[in-house]
Amino acid sequence: MARLIKTEKEVEGRYSEQWVVVEEDALEQWPEGPLRTVGRPATRVDGLARARGEARYTQDIQLPGMLHAAVLRSPHARARVKQIDLTPASELAGVRGAVGPGELDVLTDEPNYEGEAVAAVVADTADHARAALEEISIEWEVLEPLLDVDQALARESFLSDPKLYERGDIERGFAEADVVVEAEYRTQSVLHNALETHQTICEWEGETVNVYTSTQWLWGVRDEVAAAFDLPKDKVRVICRFMGGGFGAKGSAGDYTMIAAELARRTGRPVHCRLDRREENVNSGNRNPTIQKLRLGARSDGILTALSADYVCLLGWDGWLPPTAGPVQMLYACDNVRTVEYGVRLNSPPMDAFRAPGFVEGTFGLECALDELAAKLDLDPLELRRRNHADHDPLDERPFSGKQLMECYRRAEPHWERRHEVHARADGPWKHGVGIATQLWYGGGGPPSYAWVRLAGDGTATVLTAMQDIGTGTRTAMAQIAAEELGLPVERVTVELGDTAHGPYAVVSGGSSTTPSMGPAVRAAAGDVARQIREIAAQRFDVEERVLSLAEGKVINADGGSWLLEEITGLLEDGQILGKGARGPNPAGMRVMTYGIQVAEVAVDVETGEVVVERIYAVHDIGRVINPLGAESQIEGGIIQAIGHSLSEQRLLDPRSGKVLTRTLDAYKLPTIADVPEIVSELVDVPDAHLTNLGSKGLGEPPIVPTAAAIANAIRDATGADVRSLPITREEMLGALHEADERRRVPERVGAAPA
Repeated sequence: MARLIKTEKEVEGRYSEQWVVVEEDALEQWPEGPLRTVGRPATRVDGLARARGEARYTQDIQLPGMLHAAVLRSPHARARVKQIDLTPASELAGVRGAVGPGELDVLTDEPNYEGEAVAAVVADTADHARAALEEISIEWEVLEPLLDVDQALARESFLSDPKLYERGDIERGFAEADVVVEAEYRTQSVLHNALETHQTICEWEGETVNVYTSTQWLWGVRDEVAAAFDLPKDKVRVICRFMGGGFGAKGSAGDYTMIAAELARRTGRPVHCRLDRREENVNSGNRNPTIQKLRLGARSDGILTALSADYVCLLGWDGWLPPTAGPVQMLYACDNVRTVEYGVRLNSPPMDAFRAPGFVEGTFGLECALDELAAKLDLDPLELRRRNHADHDPLDERPFSGKQLMECYRRAEPHWERRHEVHARADGPWKHGVGIATQLWYGGGGPPSYAWVRLAGDGTATVLTAMQDIGTGTRTAMAQIAAEELGLPVERVTVELGDTAHGPYAVVSGGSSTTPSMGPAVRAAAGDVARQIREIAAQRFDVEERVLSLAEGKVINADGGSWLLEEITGLLEDGQILGKGARGPNPAGMRVMTYGIQVAEVAVDVETGEVVVERIYAVHDIGRVINPLGAESQIEGGIIQAIGHSLSEQRLLDPRSGKVLTRTLDAYKLPTIADVPEIVSELVDVPDAHLTNLGSKGLGEPPIVPTAAAIANAIRDATGADVRSLPITREEMLGALHEADERRRVPERVGAAPA
């Protein structure tokens, strides 16, 4: 019997209520530890297809008669189109159509940031289309952009109202403090730079539009396109079988999709609209810069008495306010907390979600300030974190569904103790140090998500669900889950995904939500098939169903004997066994989070300011681990990306015009293999006993959260310099070293907070 209940759903720290239908015969969690397939390393089921070039990405799709679109984007941060004439472009050879402001909602004649779409043309080739843009006759009225954060704050140029959070009595908390630390931290804007740029191919078949796109959310794109073109949702089919990265920036349809769909409708031919690398680095989203003013108070024994933080988030022209205050509000037990978050609107390209948005920035400020506090208290930084461990959710005192952070701390101890031998490596101008930082992030996922499993007569299974694998190994994890439940080797399970017409609804691949949202649905569907197999076998061989189980491709009789699965399924010949499953609710009245700690070892040349990250140890608690090999890959990828954020990556804007200056990969410094340190990863692998039939949480984002803070704290350990701004360039490093020298000349008195 099914029950209708309401549950809480979370994505990227944003909570909503969700009605969900719950089956009464929900599966119990598997026992803790590695099983036959789940919890064992598995190579990617699509790895060879990717390596051989057989995987078809959106860029690879060539439809008969396909045309190519190019978009005229504003060269100004703020302007008004006084006059525009598309006729000269439309009359060029090979050009098949054009669309301008007023003809499509995503096109504007009053752009408010560089790169905002104004018009588009479609032609036989991409080169023809781009050449046609040059022929558009346009006259601009250039307006003065708002680019200065102080001016924006004075004008109250906000995307939404400032967000205030308070608990306890902050003034009393600081009055009770024996030591207070105050500091300002800044983080920069960084760009996603996925290998596959944003792009879509649209093709109309009667009243249905097929959308081939590089996306993190098939169903979100479907809904956006349906709304834009006033179509029933089932008249929009979205396809993304392989995807070359997104990191948060591909969660919506984007202007390129709407342009492709409109031009395809006008021309009656498929249209491909693709951002080139320069467009990608201007108009595809970014991690927004922040200015953070933190104040921490603690007693002499290290117990936090007050946490206060003001966050200015420079969001650009559009977007949303990410949970930058989340770490201060949630990471440590502190009775008196106050945070204010300002989402500032400027005439710059809009922000977008970027791998743990808000928490990466907020963790950098909090964890660096905590180390400065530890130094003032003359207390071991790891011990300081232990003493302020939160045993329940500080926001509303809910219990955690599962938390293994203290175990993470225990496992990190020997790596933290390496600092004594690391310090001894100092040689001339090179100083060596070790730093730590704690991580928390969401990652519990939620409903609705559905899966079907089809078992054929030859004993092979197919998982069907209209989810997307954004490069994280989701296909492999789902194959392992189904194989475990069906007692099959992974090689006999195929996962079909990436098409809204060929599978049931699935969640967005964002917020570390894919595996914890989809995995339980896949297991439930496979469990439905397994139940049917046991029922059929019991009837066929005249035994009780309760004594039957599935393992190693067989139906096992606990009283003795077994039968190959094909002996059961083969009875059906071309018949099939079909199972369906849905993701159940999140645990009521509990907070679901992921946790971890990273230990960084660095070397700093105090003469040149060069910083080298030599080693990172990472231990994370994400509940049950489905594929340890894939999880290790996720940790390594997150850390490498974080090293880029920490040391080299930065989107630069011209302060007068608002133009993006870092448009190419020679100007925007991504890390290379030469920048990758030794990475040692570990997972606690204890299922969250309260979370779904798997007990698994997500890992896409946790590894990127604490790395920058751990690196900055290691630099402080090596040199005594407080690094308070990202990226840690040589100039930044030399400035911090100079300030540290000045402090040594005039020692700072450690005194009590003012009464």
